[in-house]
Amino acid sequence: MQVLHDKDADLAVLKGKTVAVIGYGSQGSAQAQCMRDSGVEVIIGSIKDASYDQAVADGFKVIPIGEAAAAADIVHILLPDEFHGPVYKNDIQPNMKDGAALSCSHGFNIVYGEIVPPENVDVIMVAPKSPATEERKAYLAGFGVPGLVAVKQDATGQARAIALAMAKAMGFTRAGCLECTFEQETYEDLFGEQTVLCGGTVDLMKAGFEVLTEAGYPPEMAYFECVHELKLIVDLIYEGGIQRMNEVISNTAEWGEYRTGPRIIGPEVKERMRQALKEIEDGTFAREWLAESRNGAPNLLAKRQALGEHQVEIVGNKIRSMFEK
Repeated sequence: MQVLHDKDADLAVLKGKTVAVIGYGSQGSAQAQCMRDSGVEVIIGSIKDASYDQAVADGFKVIPIGEAAAAADIVHILLPDEFHGPVYKNDIQPNMKDGAALSCSHGFNIVYGEIVPPENVDVIMVAPKSPATEERKAYLAGFGVPGLVAVKQDATGQARAIALAMAKAMGFTRAGCLECTFEQETYEDLFGEQTVLCGGTVDLMKAGFEVLTEAGYPPEMAYFECVHELKLIVDLIYEGGIQRMNEVISNTAEWGEYRTGPRIIGPEVKERMRQALKEIEDGTFAREWLAESRNGAPNLLAKRQALGEHQVEIVGNKIRSMFEK
């Protein structure tokens, strides 16, 4: 894939345009501030909650979502996925200008049909590959985090140029942007979260912790071995790749990686990953999650509470408090 940088994007495309960022949570605040610092006219569309107050405190013009959509040339939705559909139908769709751009940072609602845009608007995606806190830090440091851009619908002939200009305004093209489709971003993002970054990693850490503690080893030591040190290993991989990590760890640890790793994450795990990917691609996961969220998310809340009561979290909180400055 071609990597797009600053030279491939033109901030002038956004001159005279107003971007309405819908939602001022972690991504909303980071992206809005980065765009504003790059000279883009940004307003915030929000309900009156704590994020509304924070946006006001940060110096933004903050107005109801419907008014923001009516005033904007680019409507950039950064709400939680489960709220996009209802907010779009109730507040954004009736108010968007002809020829405006509908933008997001995750293709979930477009791909799964929760949002069906009219033919007279551009539909684009500008997505950082980073948590919002790191995204903002990188921008303020004069660099940026990598990003993705995608065009689902080009009603004006300017959709790609607008997406790239937004990416540049947020610093993503400093690090490098990849151009993809909405489907590629959505499916890969959900797959990575579920099988590796969140689901896979959390359950791997918990399982290792449980095996050691159930065998009688001190939980504090089990936490260090199976949770705490993971960050140090991932940092090494982030900085120089898996081989660089192997250069730093002991030969004993490296041999254990080759000998035991494939026995833990074997072919059966890949097969379950394939099933997870199939459920993402065919919409099974999306339907289940939207039904769960619209029912008040009882299972999500129960699992969240259960995790907080797990010994790995109790021990982790105790250990981290010991090292607070």
